[in-house]
Amino acid sequence: MAAPKKGRRAPANQGHPGRTLILVLIAMVALIGGMFYSGTLTPRLGIDLAGGTSFTLAAQNQPGKPNAINETNMNTAAGIMERRVNGLGVTESEVQTQGRDHIIVNIPKGTDAKQARQQVGTTAQLAFRPVLTTAAGTKAPEPSPSPSKGGKDGEKAGGKGQQSASPTPSASASHQGRAVTDALKKPSASPSASASDKPSAQPTPPAPGGADVPAALQKQFAALDCSTKQSLAQANEQAAGAKPSDPVVACKDDGSQKYVLGPVGVEGQDVKDAKAVFDSQQGQGWIVQMDFTSDGGKKFADVTGTLAAKAQPQNQFAIVLDGAVVSDPRVSERLNGGNATISGGFTQQTAEDLGNMLSYGALPLSFKIDDETTVTAALGGEQLHAGLIAGAIGLALVVIYLVAYYRGLALVALASLGVSAVLTYTIMTLLGPAIGFALNLPAVCGAIVAIGITADSFIVYFERIRDEIREGRSLRPAVERGWPRARRTILVSDFVSFLAAAVLFIVTVGKVQGFAFTLGLTTVLDVVVVFLFTKPLMTLLARRKFFSDGHSWSGLDPKRLGAKPSLRRRRTAPTQTKEA
Repeated sequence: MAAPKKGRRAPANQGHPGRTLILVLIAMVALIGGMFYSGTLTPRLGIDLAGGTSFTLAAQNQPGKPNAINETNMNTAAGIMERRVNGLGVTESEVQTQGRDHIIVNIPKGTDAKQARQQVGTTAQLAFRPVLTTAAGTKAPEPSPSPSKGGKDGEKAGGKGQQSASPTPSASASHQGRAVTDALKKPSASPSASASDKPSAQPTPPAPGGADVPAALQKQFAALDCSTKQSLAQANEQAAGAKPSDPVVACKDDGSQKYVLGPVGVEGQDVKDAKAVFDSQQGQGWIVQMDFTSDGGKKFADVTGTLAAKAQPQNQFAIVLDGAVVSDPRVSERLNGGNATISGGFTQQTAEDLGNMLSYGALPLSFKIDDETTVTAALGGEQLHAGLIAGAIGLALVVIYLVAYYRGLALVALASLGVSAVLTYTIMTLLGPAIGFALNLPAVCGAIVAIGITADSFIVYFERIRDEIREGRSLRPAVERGWPRARRTILVSDFVSFLAAAVLFIVTVGKVQGFAFTLGLTTVLDVVVVFLFTKPLMTLLARRKFFSDGHSWSGLDPKRLGAKPSLRRRRTAPTQTKEA
C-alpha cells in the first residue's frame, strides 16, 4: 500500500509578509502623524541653509592671572561652549577659535538666539559663596508719611517670609541611594516668589545673626539696585572681578534679589558633574544632582557643616556664575559623600539650565561678546539648489538603469526607495525639536550617498534571486533560497558603512558630524527597509503570475537569464522480476 503524500511545507523564512508590510505602513503613518501633531513639517535647517547668528567672543585675563590666555585654555573654553550650545552634537552650532584670543560661535536659525547668547556669554567663572544677608533687588523706598503703616507692611513681609522658609527638608536618602542628598533645597517654588517672600526683605544691610559685614560693604549693599539692566550688568561685572577671598555684593540673575556674599567656599572646577533628574519617588519634581571631585567634596562638606548651624538666610549657599546668583539653596545639615541635590519648584528647562551651568560653567577664562551679526543663507541656498539638481539627475539615471536592466523588479526597488525616503524625511523632521538635529549641506550629501547604499542592497538581493533561477529553480523557491546569502552580504556591507559613520561622528566636530549622523541614520534605515519591506514584498510578488511565470518584462525571464532545465527528482521505474 502506497504511503500517503505529504503536502509541501512552506519555507520557514516565508512567514507572514502581509503582516510585516502592514507594520511598516503603520510606522510610516505614525511618523507622519507625529509631524502634524508637533506642528513641524520640514526639517530644521543648519546655519549654511537657513542662516543664523554669529557671535565673536574676546577672551579676557582674570585678576591675578595675566598669562591665562593661551592655546590650551582657549581650546578648553571652546570645547565647553560647544557642549553647551550643541547639546548632543547634532544641532550644527559651530564653535571654533580664531587667532590668539577670539572664539567664533555660529548659531543656526531656529535656535533660541537669546538663550544661546546667555549660554555663551555666561560661561566664565562659577563659585559657591555663603550668603551673609539678602534683600529685595530694588533700592530702599522713600520714607512713608505714615511710619506705622510701613512697620505693619514690614511685619507682613517678614511673617510671610518666615512662613515660606519654615519647612525643613529631611535628611533621608534619595531614590538614587545617596544619603542626605536632598538636604540642599531651594527656598521657594519660583524666583519671583522667593524675591518677595524673603525674611530679610527689608533693605537693612546688616545680616541677622551677627554676620561680620564691613561698613563699606553695607553701604554698597544699601545702594545696590538690581532692577535695571544697566545696574544689573554693572553689579555682575564688579562681583565677577572680585577676588575669591573677598566678600562681595551681588544680584540674582533676574534682578529680583540682592545679596552680601562671603568668600568663595567651593570653586566651579570642583564640580565634577551635574544633571537634571525627575524625582518621581519622593514627589520633588525636577531636581538637580551635583557630584564633586574628591577635594571639592571635602570643601563642600566643611562649608555645608558650617552653614547648617546658622539661621536663615545665613544657611543659604549662593551659586554664582559670572558675578550673578543663579541659585540660592539653603542647607539643613552637613553634606558628606561628594554629592548633593538641589530641589524646589524647578521646571524641566530651569533644572536643565542649572545643571548645564554647573557642569560647564567653570572656564579658565572670561569672555565678552565683541560682535554679533546675522548670517544669510544665500550662498548655502544656491549650493543646495545645485546639489538637489545634481541629485535629481543622478536619481533619474539610476531609475533608467533599473528599468532597463531589471524591468519589473525596478518597481520593487523604486517602492523601497520611496519608503526609505519617507522614513528618512519624517525622522529627520522629528529629530529637530527632539534633539536639535539640523540639516546642513554635508548632511544632505550624506542622505544622497545613502541612496546608492540602499539601491546596492536591492541589487544584491535581486542578483541572488536571478542566480537561483539560472540554476533551474522556480521563482518562489528562488526568493527564499537567495535571501540568506543576500542578507549576509547586506548586513556586512551596512555594518562597515555604519562603523565608518560612527567613527567619523566621534572624531569630528561641526558640519562633518552632520554628514556622519545622516549617513549612520540612513544606513540603519536601509537594513529596516530591506528586511521589513523589500523581502516581504518580493515574497508576495513571487505568488503573482506575472512574476512567477517569468514574463519577459518581469526581469525574471528564465530564457533571458539562461536558466538550466528545471531541477526535478528522478523517478526510477520499479524493477520486475523476470521468470526463467
